[in-house]
Amino acid sequence: MKAEIKPRINLEDRTPLQEVIPLDTPFVIFVDPSSACNFLCPFCPTGHRDMIDATGRFQGIMKFDMFKKIIDDLGEFAKPIKVLRMYKDGEPLLNKNLAAMIAYAKQSGFVDFIDTTTNGSLMTPERMTPLLDAGLDKINISVDGMNNAQYKKFTGVDFDFNTFVENVKWLYANKGACEVMIKIPGDLITESQRQEFLDTFGDYCDRIFIENFAPCWPEFDVEAHTGIKITQGIYQQPIRPTDTCPYIFYSMSINADGLVSSCFLDWGRKLLIGDINRQGVKSIWHGEPMNALRRQHLEGKRLNNPVCSQCGQLSHCLPDNIDAFREELLVKFNQYAGESLGVIPGTITQIPKSL
Repeated sequence: MKAEIKPRINLEDRTPLQEVIPLDTPFVIFVDPSSACNFLCPFCPTGHRDMIDATGRFQGIMKFDMFKKIIDDLGEFAKPIKVLRMYKDGEPLLNKNLAAMIAYAKQSGFVDFIDTTTNGSLMTPERMTPLLDAGLDKINISVDGMNNAQYKKFTGVDFDFNTFVENVKWLYANKGACEVMIKIPGDLITESQRQEFLDTFGDYCDRIFIENFAPCWPEFDVEAHTGIKITQGIYQQPIRPTDTCPYIFYSMSINADGLVSSCFLDWGRKLLIGDINRQGVKSIWHGEPMNALRRQHLEGKRLNNPVCSQCGQLSHCLPDNIDAFREELLVKFNQYAGESLGVIPGTITQIPKSL
């Protein structure tokens, strides 16, 4: 097998966050090309159309002009961001401007690395060639079964698995410098299919991994929706309690309609900190709604937040832990951000109108 058995994130050689935060420039910004998805996966909030409708969340694609504004805004930072993640809630390839978006971001000089994650259903040579030409650095491909019947069961749609495998082979043969990563939730397949998964895809990607389901989304019970008991972390690591979210100190997420979330898991739009339609990226990153949430976590009050208190990302998926450094980071953060208490993110109406 050519591929490394390795998770989609890099667990080794990570920057010690306690040594670098607060950050003037974020490491990672998520931009969602599409908040909609063509799959109906039970283990994902976006797959539950009734739940999404109840939130009032925008369902559609990001406009190209909005994306260009976001990238242009990145020029206000002192240095490029490390990673632009072109995904969040939906299927990125539903946005037909995805290649143009990647090209625009690449040519800006404000982004070091661009990746995306796809369910692979639209991953034809015709669709992928422009993305590769645009300079996509990495693609994570989510596999949701090992045959047509399993795909129908787990995604709710008809799927040609054999054609999908051929498209993966084409992608690997034509990927150039783009890294190809393929993953599958082990909870979806039988024990014998685990080896079948490695045999089928292991020679047609750079890294491959069998993940576990994780209760990562706040206010969404993965176990209840799937009937699967979760006993390990997403990367097969032990579950461990963690109290302070590190993500809000190095990343934020821009939704397809321009509303900005402090967290990439904010599927219900309850952690909104800004609106790119009338604010700059830098002003949101340093804004009081985001700083108030950071301060809440550093003060050990995460459980007081009705959304953050229900997040399983910290215990089941987290590669970084800054709990032991919270007190010293709070001092540094208050010196950096000032002593204003601000507001805890909740609704867009909490964002100062002057920004």
